[in-house]
Amino acid sequence: MITKIGILSDTHGLLRGEVRHRLQGCDMILHAGDIGGPSLLEELRSMAEVVAVRGNVDTGPWARELPEMAYVEAEKTRICVIHNLAELSLDPAAAGVHVVVYGHSHQPGAVWKEGILYLNPGSAGPRRFHLPVSMAFLHVRPTGPRAELIEL
Repeated sequence: MITKIGILSDTHGLLRGEVRHRLQGCDMILHAGDIGGPSLLEELRSMAEVVAVRGNVDTGPWARELPEMAYVEAEKTRICVIHNLAELSLDPAAAGVHVVVYGHSHQPGAVWKEGILYLNPGSAGPRRFHLPVSMAFLHVRPTGPRAELIEL
């Protein structure tokens, strides 16, 4: 079985139509912070189960319920979600984590380091400088996770 997880970060209150369309059929959606408001989370929750963490621009009463870091397990793959990778205060391998999902930099990337996949979907929100507008999928299979970066 393959689990398809939609990965977003740095939407800053903007859920593009193309993102909505691409998230259809996902088993789960992970949002790595800088969401921008509770209505965006409500819309995502109408599509699939959502796990979201608080980013540095997520303030106000609605954001207080969001953790700074969250863990998810899919097909025996343990995923850690955090907004700013620089604030990761644990050793992923020692914690049994296979994938670290993060945002903050608005720069998409998927890099394997010491057996851990570090996945930044980039920013799916308003365009910032010369950086692409992007999102990602994490395909979790019995043989392990595979990242797919999508430029929008």
